[in-house]
Amino acid sequence: MRPKYFIKTKEWLRSLSFRTGAIVALVCLLCYAVSFIQMLLPISIAAKGVLWTVFFGLAKTAQYSALLILGKTGIERLKKWFESLRRR
Repeated sequence: MRPKYFIKTKEWLRSLSFRTGAIVALVCLLCYAVSFIQMLLPISIAAKGVLWTVFFGLAKTAQYSALLILGKTGIERLKKWFESLRRR
């Protein structure tokens, strides 16, 4: 059985708007980009490993949060929006 706080958090995320879900998805993409782009910085390997772990973890958290916020219908709506941009 799942803890009560997990269920309440999941319900709260589902109650957020489509726009919020889209913003969280964009944050996810930015975190993924930063997690790999930071490898180009002239810093130590240890610092790069820490930065990668932090930003990749943030990206995964934002990814799953966006999926919960958007749901199946929100994902379909985003796909249609990207297809309409491609046709232009």
